[in-house]
Amino acid sequence: MTARPRQTRKKNSVTTTTVTKPTARSKGGAGKSAATGTKTKSKDVRSTTQKASTRKPAEAQPVEPHPVRPIGHVSFVGAGPGDASLLTVRAAELLAAADTVITELPEHAALAPAGAEIVDGGTNDEGAPLTPSLRGRIVVRHAKSGGNVVRVLAGDPFTFATGPEEAIACSKAGVSFEVVPGLSPVTAVPAYAGVPLTTRTKREVSVVRVGEARVNWEQYAGDQTLVLLSAADSLAEVAASLVEAGRAAATPIAITQVGTTTAQSTIVSTLESVAADTRKLSISSSAVTVVGETVELRETLSWFETKPLFGWRVLVPRTKEQAESLGQRLHNYGAVSEGVPTISVEPPRNPQQMDKAIRGLVEGRYEWIVFTSVNAVRAVREKFEEYGLDARAFSGLKIAAVGDKTAAAIETWGIRPDRIPSGEQSARGLLEDWPPYDDVLDPINRVFLPRADIATEQLVAGLIELGWEVDDVTAYRTVRAAPPPAPTREAIKTGKFDAVVFTSSSTVRNLVGIAGKPHASTIIACIGPATAKTAEEHGLRVDVLAEKPAVEVLADALADFGATRRLAMLEAGDPVTKPSERKGSSRRRSR
Repeated sequence: MTARPRQTRKKNSVTTTTVTKPTARSKGGAGKSAATGTKTKSKDVRSTTQKASTRKPAEAQPVEPHPVRPIGHVSFVGAGPGDASLLTVRAAELLAAADTVITELPEHAALAPAGAEIVDGGTNDEGAPLTPSLRGRIVVRHAKSGGNVVRVLAGDPFTFATGPEEAIACSKAGVSFEVVPGLSPVTAVPAYAGVPLTTRTKREVSVVRVGEARVNWEQYAGDQTLVLLSAADSLAEVAASLVEAGRAAATPIAITQVGTTTAQSTIVSTLESVAADTRKLSISSSAVTVVGETVELRETLSWFETKPLFGWRVLVPRTKEQAESLGQRLHNYGAVSEGVPTISVEPPRNPQQMDKAIRGLVEGRYEWIVFTSVNAVRAVREKFEEYGLDARAFSGLKIAAVGDKTAAAIETWGIRPDRIPSGEQSARGLLEDWPPYDDVLDPINRVFLPRADIATEQLVAGLIELGWEVDDVTAYRTVRAAPPPAPTREAIKTGKFDAVVFTSSSTVRNLVGIAGKPHASTIIACIGPATAKTAEEHGLRVDVLAEKPAVEVLADALADFGATRRLAMLEAGDPVTKPSERKGSSRRRSR
């Protein structure tokens, strides 16, 4: 090899030039002496720079840090009239970043981030209601300690709420604040009741807060729509006063309680009949009353209280994380879901088998890995983290999933499964699409199958029949969870739940084991034939069977059942009731 010649850098040479100092600056351009008119060299820039750099700079004066007062910021957030999901996007953002949340609403306190301080803005330490001025002091005190303070108020902060008084307190204390409007009960509750406040021909609306001062009802004697707040204790008097002022006795009136929640109920009457229709009823002080011809449209526009599962209490025997998507689907149909864990996922008793399989995966022992559940994906991922591995360990390996949910869990790794059942999302559906082993096309004939300890042998037997060798590895164990609280067990046995949705055979066995059989009046919904068979073996009659083994399809099937049941009651002229309101005398048996 020829040695590369060494390169050297040529040093800059500095030429020293004597320059005659001019007596006057020439107008004709630099470089000419005013005295001789001869050209001269400019001073060497490098020399000048070097000389300038030798000057000692002036000592910098230290800058004192400016003190910052620990005063925070307050956001007055409107939470809407009841349903916690009716927050604005801005309100949700502020709650997620809150250091302190001040509210009288427990359901909105639950939206605060972990670690945030929750302060009761409704009562003092003795349980007495706080005045607006005291609430203002609490808000200011927490703001002055620094951080982001979110003051959550029901409805809209500046509409029939104490927001203005509390904001004035912040202004006087020099605390910055913002106001995030919320849905006012004045508009939101009638909308959820199917009662519009205006129509194309009815444009005038008046809002009256009853009870705080004497109302001159003569000014409301026309045909405008009236929205009455805090009128529960004086409905008879208000109706009589309106008739006396000139309103027609047949004017319709609607009273809606617990608006925008699944406990909402609406009473429709007239001014002349409302006293008799509500005499024996207990009406909440927060009820919203609408008086006017627009109430007649409720029969056509009622959309919330007519949902197929409206007000149903549905038991979901799954963990909170697993029940989230199913619970949201049921909520969309008007139901309230309650999750009860029936199983607990634990590591295998002997982890050596799983350790050996993971090493084989890295070494290229397998052609396929088959995930049969989200828990299996989680178990492998935990092993990867234990060994310091990531998704690159799957390089060259084909991945299969038994369904969309499992595939979605795999995709959180940034990987798309190579095979998902084209038909039924189950082990049987996967086998229907699985190719037989081909010693020419398939370099390796081994399959890694991480699964639960109680999984069926159907998939293993099917793969072996197709010519594949299977490493059937217990990745996790499912054990029976602890019994639910006594009130929940009592509700299950006495029929206070309207329906139970079973998502696997193990949920049937474990729920019956830890809480007993559901009451005969409770609707039983099952995700698939195997789960339905297990339910029947435990003496339960299955009312609803999903067409496909997916939790969304199961929720849709239950909703269809509820809608059909409701329509049958209406056609028969019967009042619409929930299953829990029609309890049988004996426990249901399978047909």
